[in-house]
Amino acid sequence: MPRRPIDITMPDLSGKRAVVTGASDGMGLGMAARLAAAGAEVIMPVRNPGKGEAAIARIRSATPHAEVSLRGLDLSSLDSVAALGDTLREEGRPIHILINNAGVMRPPNRQTTVDGFELQFGTN
Repeated sequence: MPRRPIDITMPDLSGKRAVVTGASDGMGLGMAARLAAAGAEVIMPVRNPGKGEAAIARIRSATPHAEVSLRGLDLSSLDSVAALGDTLREEGRPIHILINNAGVMRPPNRQTTVDGFELQFGTN
């Protein structure tokens, strides 16, 4: 079945701060782009900075003045998650929208996080 364009009207989100995990591709990128186009400041916590920069370029090609930025985050590391929380808290601005989109699904081989948890469980 062909996809239909999204026809949801977004309110003006100027002055709002959004954090979208998994925003370097897929649905997360789509959500980050829509939020940025509506005027929100979008923070994209990513594990892969190269993919994150490419995602920002895609958003800015559609919305040249989009306020988007990257932060480091590896969801398979509790230290990384805590560090992002500390960073966002130190920035001293509230988060108005939080979209927890990132995750992993059925890794082909058993893997564990740096904290010793099974990868899918520990990441999601």
